[in-house]
Amino acid sequence: MEALHLQNLYKIYKQGDVETVALRGANLTLQTGEFIAITGRSGAGKSTLLNLIGGLSLPSAGQVTFNGTDISRLDESRRSIFRRQHIGIVFQTDNLIPFLTALENIMLPMQLLGQSHCAEKARSLLKDVGLEGRANHKPAMLSGGERQRVAIAIALANQPDILLADELTGELDTATADRVMELLGKLNASNGLTLLVVTHNKNVAARALRQVTIADGLLDEGA
Repeated sequence: MEALHLQNLYKIYKQGDVETVALRGANLTLQTGEFIAITGRSGAGKSTLLNLIGGLSLPSAGQVTFNGTDISRLDESRRSIFRRQHIGIVFQTDNLIPFLTALENIMLPMQLLGQSHCAEKARSLLKDVGLEGRANHKPAMLSGGERQRVAIAIALANQPDILLADELTGELDTATADRVMELLGKLNASNGLTLLVVTHNKNVAARALRQVTIADGLLDEGA
């Protein structure tokens, strides 16, 4: 079953009279439960691509269809609701709310959807990422790697259909990165979680079932 389909996707940034084409007719299809890694040099369009897939920005042209819904045609409010219900995103920076504890940060997306037993579920996610002892720590009390692991737990909080990750292991040591990738691999294999990971890390990319290279705003599936 098709989970994600990108059709002839363009993203053009304009500054005065200067136009920068970040994506130029990108096409990609992911099946439900697939694990794909997108690699490419800095400035190749990887983060732009993730932002479009996650509905955080709109394409200049083309379609982003997820589970049959063209999210690029939804208004900002409907995109936000769709993202909250179906998509988990891990950014290069953790984006944690500074005045909430690790546990409260993870509980928040569940509470926004009116779920029950939020604290119990959040503690389980903290355990999965090896941070059960940091539940009551606020972001300023955590290391960069710990904050990134909390961000991963937040992205998984609402059991998304697809997880988008932008260099999710960049702040992690090798052992912790392996543990996180093993967790995601398990969710991919047993729960059918669709994974799209942007990475420079060859070891992370090697775990994917399929690798795609982005260069000059185009996707090359022959890489």
